[in-house]
Amino acid sequence: MTAPEENALSIQERYAPRLACYGCGPANEKGLHLRCFEKGDELVATWQASPHHEVYPGMLNGGIAGTLLDCLSAWTAAVHLMHRRSAETPPCTVTAEYAVRFLRPMPTAGPIELSGRAVESAGDKVVVAAGLTAGGTLCATCRGTFVAVRPGHPAYHRW
Repeated sequence: MTAPEENALSIQERYAPRLACYGCGPANEKGLHLRCFEKGDELVATWQASPHHEVYPGMLNGGIAGTLLDCLSAWTAAVHLMHRRSAETPPCTVTAEYAVRFLRPMPTAGPIELSGRAVESAGDKVVVAAGLTAGGTLCATCRGTFVAVRPGHPAYHRW
């Protein structure tokens, strides 16, 4: 995966700079600060773990991996809907359901790479398939359904 320019704005920084999400919110001081970028029909991210993200020395905690995959997937759905609708901004999406499959331990010594793409889309719902690669090996996959929310939903104005 080719890393974007260091000073390039991520999807989150461009469309939701005040987002407080733990996984991807630029405004969450204690969050993971996942930064996603478009690459063809995928959304990609490179993230670096710290020792406090580990389940045991050198290996990523599964809950942190799930959070990263959830956030990347929700943004993948939002960007997919934005393009499908020819909109200027992505709709706010929330997770309806998602499942993570852990294939092997996830080493934290180097960058962790994530990618996701829309595999089904109808109305306000998008199904996303995503993966997490660490140490050059696919370590976890995710498949989930994400929904654009409407006025009245608590998350509607979160970005």
